[in-house]
Amino acid sequence: MANQQVFERNIKDHWSVKYEEAQFPSVQKGWILSVDRWKDFDPFILMAEDWFKRGTFSDHPHRGFQTVTYVVDGRLEHIDNAGGRDILEPGDVQYMNAGWAARHAEEAVGEDIAHTLQLWLNLPKDLKNTPTTYQNIYREDAPTASFEGGYVKVFSGNIAGVQGPLDSVVPITLSEINLENGATYTHLLPETHNAFVYVLSGDLTIGSSNVNLQKHGVATLTFNEAGTDENKSQIKIKANSRRTRLLVYSGKPIKEEIVPYGPFVMNSMDEIKQAYRDYHNGLFGPPAK
Repeated sequence: MANQQVFERNIKDHWSVKYEEAQFPSVQKGWILSVDRWKDFDPFILMAEDWFKRGTFSDHPHRGFQTVTYVVDGRLEHIDNAGGRDILEPGDVQYMNAGWAARHAEEAVGEDIAHTLQLWLNLPKDLKNTPTTYQNIYREDAPTASFEGGYVKVFSGNIAGVQGPLDSVVPITLSEINLENGATYTHLLPETHNAFVYVLSGDLTIGSSNVNLQKHGVATLTFNEAGTDENKSQIKIKANSRRTRLLVYSGKPIKEEIVPYGPFVMNSMDEIKQAYRDYHNGLFGPPAK
C-alpha cells in the first residue's frame, strides 16, 4: 500500500485571552473561546478560564452538552445530586455528559482560589437526551509518551501511541504537552478534527507559518474536512522558553444549529424553554449539596 500523505496543519486564527475582574466570590474571568464564534469552533461551544472562591458555582442545572474541566491551580470540589462528590487538584480533569438533566456544583475548597478551564462540548441532536454521567481523570492516571526535550500527557484519544482514559460521548482528543527550552515536537491529530491550542505557560512557535504564542495565547488550527478519520494530520511546535506547557483539544464538527442559552445548549429556543420548565418542575432532581 502506498504511504498516505500526512496533512500539515497550520494556524487559522490566534489571539491572547483578555481578563476581567469579577464580583466576589468570583475573582477573575476570561473567554478562551467565545460563544459567539461557536460555528468556527464546532464541536466546541465555548471555553472559560475562571478564578473563583467557594460559592461561585453552587447548585445549578445543565442539559444538551458536555463539559471538560481542567484544574490549573487550587482545589475543585465536585458535588452532584446523584451523590457524587470528589476533590480535583492541579492537573486533574473532570468530564461531564450533562445529557438530558445534570444538576451539580463546582466549588473551591475551603479558602482556596480555584483556577479552572472549562470547555463546553456540543452533543448531536440525537444524543442530547443521553444519561448524565461524570468521570474524573486524575493527573497520575493519564498516560504519557516521552520525546527528546519533553513529554505529552494524554487525557483523551489515541495520541503518540497511548490511549487516554477519558470516555466522552462524542470522541475528542485532549493532550497536555510539556517542552523544555529549544525542544521541538510534532503533534499528530485526526485530520478531520477541528482543533485549538491554549498556552498554559512559556513561549512557543507553532505551525508552518511559525506563529508565536505565549502564556494565555490561543490558536485555532486548519484541518481537512474532506479527509478520513483514520488518516493523521500534524502540527509542529517549538519551545522558546523553559517550562512551556500547552493543551491541545480536537473534535469532529457536528454541523448542527444550536441555541446556547443560560446553562442549556439545545437545537431550538422551544427546547430551551422546555429545559427551563423541566428544571422548575423538579425533573432535574434535588439540589446538589
